[in-house]
Amino acid sequence: MAFLLGILIRLLATTMNFKDLFSTQAADYAKHRPQYPPELFAYLASLAPSRLVAWDCATGNGQAAIGLAPHFQRVIATDASANQLSNALDHENITYCVATAEDSGLETASIDLLTVAQAAHWFDFERFYAEAKRILKPQGVIALWTYTMAQIEPSIDAAFGEFYESLTPYWSPERLLVEAMYQTIPFPFDEIMPETISAPPTFYMEVQWTFADFLGYLGTWSAVQEFIKQHKYDPVEEFGRRLQPLWTEPDIERKAQWQVYMRVGRV
Repeated sequence: MAFLLGILIRLLATTMNFKDLFSTQAADYAKHRPQYPPELFAYLASLAPSRLVAWDCATGNGQAAIGLAPHFQRVIATDASANQLSNALDHENITYCVATAEDSGLETASIDLLTVAQAAHWFDFERFYAEAKRILKPQGVIALWTYTMAQIEPSIDAAFGEFYESLTPYWSPERLLVEAMYQTIPFPFDEIMPETISAPPTFYMEVQWTFADFLGYLGTWSAVQEFIKQHKYDPVEEFGRRLQPLWTEPDIERKAQWQVYMRVGRV
């Protein structure tokens, strides 16, 4: 306990300059962000050299950490935002700590699997990858993944796409890495390529959402929060009024689906 407290105190000082776009809406983020499929975590665990320790970096509210917990004796889940961690789900296998991606405070060669879910585009890649190579065991696995636009129904998707495009001036430049499905980020590892036997399958996230659920998800977007900051009103409310006739009954649940795009490799 004293060791973990020491890490927490030391790393609190390293979080002052990180690009924090999600702490303000941390509770909504925990409530409305979609969950990753269990099969994704089973696949990644199958690649790890052992199942002792996984590090979920930039864990947010712990969505990926919870998925890893059944597969590893211990999951260390870090985030630079204490507000995000305050909304994380407890699990006996998970230890949550405040830390940046570039300065984890973890022991050298101590991690079997390092995961980053929908967050790597915010990192200083050079420093983060140096940290990843330091803390991963020999043959340790690193997995980064992202997702882009949800698919619901053609008419809703068209309106959704227009709303997304209207927010272009309010997205951070890092969003371009997401739109490129992480294919343009540097990845200095022995990558597991699509043509290999251990290549990542295609994974999808799926949820059943009411109209209110969908609008709640949009409210977690960093571009929406930047729009509100600049214009002092919420663009989701206006979009909701235009979208409602397409959704018909607000309480009807509709399936939303995202494809997950992964980069997986070994040190």
